[in-house]
Amino acid sequence: MGQEIEFETERESWNSYILEDGTKVKLKAVASSIVRLDEYLPNGDPMYMVNASNVVATDIPDNLKRQA
Repeated sequence: MGQEIEFETERESWNSYILEDGTKVKLKAVASSIVRLDEYLPNGDPMYMVNASNVVATDIPDNLKRQA
């Protein structure tokens, strides 16, 4: 199958999207484990499997919020 590789986070950047209703959605992937597989690409590079979680944050305009 492969070998789990230790890693340290160099940078986790957000991708940011503005929706047509004015909502701002930010996404980033956070890796929890990385495995170097026993398989190779045609150019000889090893293949990796990354287990990650998607983190989502939103900034929603007041006029779209339901009154509590």
